[in-house]
Parts: sequence; structure tokens; C-alpha cells
Amino acid sequence: MKKPMVPIALEGYPFILFCVFVTLVFGLLELTVAATCGIVVTAFATWFFRDPERTVPDNPNAFVSPADGKVILIEKIFDDRFTNMDVHKVSIFMNIFNVHVNRIPHLGTVEKITLKPGKFYSADTNRGALYNEYCAMTVRTGSIKKYGVVQVAGLVARRITCLAEKEDLVSTGQRYGLIRFGSRLDLYLPLEVKINVSKGEKVRAGETVIGILHAEDRQG
Repeated sequence: MKKPMVPIALEGYPFILFCVFVTLVFGLLELTVAATCGIVVTAFATWFFRDPERTVPDNPNAFVSPADGKVILIEKIFDDRFTNMDVHKVSIFMNIFNVHVNRIPHLGTVEKITLKPGKFYSADTNRGALYNEYCAMTVRTGSIKKYGVVQVAGLVARRITCLAEKEDLVSTGQRYGLIRFGSRLDLYLPLEVKINVSKGEKVRAGETVIGILHAEDRQG
């Protein structure tokens, strides 16, 4: 059986093509060292923007990870910034080596999207979580519940891409955005969701189950 090809995120093509062009110029000018460096940079850009297929769990109550990375925070808080309710906050840090395509945690309708300019502190710090540039999306599920997922820029990250729009009907595991180059995503989940991961655990976007909504709390 042939192995599936790993696609490349559309946002990566300008970077990859530019690297290829520069490398070819160096090669034509017989600048061996520069051309070799160009090949390395081109390979890294191609690898960084990889967008592999993922197998979404067959569980309608599952909330999947929106990003590849490591869980750096799990806490219960009152979220007065995005959902205005008591939530489980789960933060996932993406380093430069992770896949950076972001995916929808759970099906629903996009209720609100807020893009706020800000600073570019290290994304795995409290200061970064509070003051960095971010794009927040609130999604209302098929029940009366809603959740928030926030893309947060980081020290190196300078570009947040969010393809979702208000009133979009989104599905679990669907691609919706990307952050380059290294950052974090914060999930704000209803307390009725039982958290299925622990701090320090590595997760995969669209596949790892972050939490399960109690069946009795699911409506609609």
C-alpha cells in the first residue's frame, strides 16, 4: 500500500518558492556555500509548513487538541475575556519543530472572532498569555454550551492566520488556521467537559482528545 503524501499548508508556498528561487540564484552564480545553506533553509521551510492528515476520534462528545505541542497549563478559572463563564483553561505550547496548522476542537457555529494586536513576549509565559497579540474564536456547540480557542502569538511568531469567519459551521478536526513560527493555543472549555490530558503531555492537533463532554450535558 502506498503511503499518503504529506501536504503543505498554503501559507507556506510563498516562503518555500522564495527559498527555492534564492537557492537557484546562488547555484547559478556558483556560490557553493550559499547554495548549500539555501538548500537547508528550503528543506526547513518545507518541513515547517507540513500539513499531515489526521484521524479525528469517532466520538461526538470529544474535544480534540487544536494544535500539536505540549500541554503547559491546566486550571479552572472564570474566563472574563472570551466566554464569560467558569471554564477549564488548557494551554498548549507549539515550538518551532511542531506542525503549526491549527484545527477546530469541537463542532459548532462560530459565534465571535476577535483579533487583537499586542506584544510578542515568549508565548509560554503568563505575560505572553495576557499581553501578546491574539486571535480569539468563540464557538457555540449543538447544545447550549460554548467554548473558546485562542491563537496567541509568541516571541518569534509574527503572523496569525485564522480562516474561520463568524457564523461558519465548523466540524471537529477541521483545519482553520496557522501561526508561524512557534506559539501557543489556549482552550476555554465548559466545566462539563472532563479533561483527558495532563500537564506536560504531548498532543496532536485533530487527534488527541483533550476532554469529553458528559453525555447528559449534550443537547441538540
